Amino acid sequence: MNECPDDTTIAVDVMGADKGVDAFIRGVVRAFKNFPGELGNVVLVGDEEKIKRAIAGNKAGKFFENVDIVHASQEVDMEDKPISALRSKKDASMFRAIGLVKEGKADGMLSSGNTGCLMAGGTLKLRTMPGIDRPALCTMIPNPGHTFALIDVGANPASTAKNLVHNAILGAHYFKTTMNVEKPRIGLLTIGTEEGKGSDLICEANRLLKLASDDINYSGPIEGFQLFEGSVDVVICDGFVGNILLKSIEAMAKTIKTYIRREIVKNPLRMLGAMLAGGVFLDMKRKLNTDKFNGAPFLGLNGIIIKSHGSSSAEGISSALKLACKTARALKYGDLSEVIERVNLAISQV
Repeated sequence: MNECPDDTTIAVDVMGADKGVDAFIRGVVRAFKNFPGELGNVVLVGDEEKIKRAIAGNKAGKFFENVDIVHASQEVDMEDKPISALRSKKDASMFRAIGLVKEGKADGMLSSGNTGCLMAGGTLKLRTMPGIDRPALCTMIPNPGHTFALIDVGANPASTAKNLVHNAILGAHYFKTTMNVEKPRIGLLTIGTEEGKGSDLICEANRLLKLASDDINYSGPIEGFQLFEGSVDVVICDGFVGNILLKSIEAMAKTIKTYIRREIVKNPLRMLGAMLAGGVFLDMKRKLNTDKFNGAPFLGLNGIIIKSHGSSSAEGISSALKLACKTARALKYGDLSEVIERVNLAISQV
């Protein structure tokens, strides 16, 4: 096994990726190659025959000699509804992997499967931590000047103002833990920074976040154009807005990359200039590569669940697996329950 000093174990649901088991196995292999000694133990969960066939097809047997495989006879499809899947697919790889976390046989799990089913399964099996109503998906957005966390990016599309306050607490704690920033600055995404600007949800969330200012470093509302200015560390929004924003950012990054390539080859002078500026382009690719930031933890659960894109590349899966290991080792909620209790009390008294 790819053991590390603390013997962290991650259960990997290999059945949920859009590109199939083979793509997921390639991603795990890349992780073993790229991060030797950092991954800990990996347990592959899914159809055992398909997993072994994919390992053989990639001639990757040496990487999986001591890796355990947990057979699951079912898999969750992207079209499945959460409640229906939980009832009819109890032996699905996704739910089996979550079960390993619940049973203490794994320190965390990784899946590229159906987000709604993953959230429902995680909430039902692991439960939310005391005082938190709903978990939230948090991801890091690469920015050359200042990487920031975006929460929620799809777990809870119909949030309440109280949910957004909880997201602020969870997102700030995650940023503090992973980025070593003592008091992360929190911004609430809206359409204007003037008082009273935005939907009823945003206005109420802004009011409640101010009440919690003793426990969280709330900077106030921010607009979309401020996201990449480095004025805040954690950006708060509901899952509907966050999911659209995340996918738009990723699509724009790919569009810019395609546009630059197309324009460079239009004449020899541009190609020469590109060659001379090759180091700049390589640096941009490294810093803005969304695959390197693939993977988002469901924050607020009594256990670690990492969601990666369904269409993740091998590099993306590799990064998400590394994130799962890092998060399982580092993310300890500790006294956060006391903060949540104080904030909930303050909210209940208004």
